[in-house]
Parts: sequence; structure tokens; C-alpha cells
Amino acid sequence: GQIDILLNNAAGNFIAPTERLTHSAFDSILDIVLKGTKNCTLSIGKYWIENKIPGTVLNIVTTYAWTGSAYVVPSACAKAGVLAMTRSLAVEWAKYGIRFNAIAPGPFPTKGAWERLLPGDLAEKFDMRKKVPLRRVGEHQELANLAAYLVSDYSAYMNGEVVTIDGGEWLQGAGEFNMLEEIPQEMWDMLEPMIKAKKSN
Repeated sequence: GQIDILLNNAAGNFIAPTERLTHSAFDSILDIVLKGTKNCTLSIGKYWIENKIPGTVLNIVTTYAWTGSAYVVPSACAKAGVLAMTRSLAVEWAKYGIRFNAIAPGPFPTKGAWERLLPGDLAEKFDMRKKVPLRRVGEHQELANLAAYLVSDYSAYMNGEVVTIDGGEWLQGAGEFNMLEEIPQEMWDMLEPMIKAKKSN
């Protein structure tokens, strides 16, 4: 049969201070994530265009494709490239009936990836659930449901879009005063009269 859907889910990552990385270590992540996605997209895209087959591409990126992230710089660079490719080809190849969308997942732990990214007791020390307003990590079925929608005919008018699914993690990190979440209720009782006094001055 023919290919109708391409899902680019290439992933390669490790945590490290960037100054400790060799050129080949940096390149290995770019080769897997950015070049791997490029290779599959060009191969399948040319096949679709040549045979006049409409197709759907779904790329998996990450929320730090927009913002960057310390200690995973090769991954951030590669995923930013995939994001740019998604939006660029959504415009360029729409005339062939090919549409592109992407998903930016937050924490969806898998045994292999999590042990590499947070080795030893780091997973306990940096509990990802604390960074998510919903106070939990994602369930894989939730990610699969979104992916199924984005490659289906139900989303036929979506093109060039990136959907974040992270329980609000990205927004919590972005808000300048979101750290006030750490203030207990009793302290707010003390702060409120002080704030009101300042407003009246």
C-alpha cells in the first residue's frame, strides 16, 4: 500500500554543560533529530509529490524549541530546526495537499530516556511533577490521542500548528510572578495588609 502519514519522532538527548561537549557529541544529536527528520521528510515528501498523493506529517518537538534550554543545547538547536521546518513546509507544500503539524510534549517519562536525562537520584531531586501546575506527568495515551487527532481528517484544516501538551508546565515557567505559588496561605494573610497599606500611600 501507499504511505499516507509520516510521524517524525526522532529523539536523541543527554544533559551536559555545553562547554564539556565535543563537536562529535553535539553533531550526533543534530544528526539524529534534525537530519533524521529532514531525511524522512524529503524522502516521503518527494514520493508524495511525484505520485500526487496528499499526505500528513506530524513532527514531535519540545517546548524548549521556542525558548532554548540550558544543559540540552544540541537538542534545543535540533528541535528548533524541526519546528522551523514544520512551519516552512506547511506553507510550501500545502499546494501538493501535504500538511504539517507538530506536538510539543512536556514530561512524559519513559524508562530509557529518563534514566539517561536524570541519572542516579536526580529524578527524585528534580521531581518533574512539581514543575507542572496539574502536579503530574503526562500519560502516554494522552499523547497518542492528540497525535491520532492531528493526523486524522478531523484536523484537516490545521496546518503549520504546534500543540503543546504539558499540563501547563511551560506557562508556569514563563510567568514572571509564578514563583509566588510557593507562598503559603498564612503568609498571604500577613502580606495582604502590607500590600493594601502600600496602595493607600
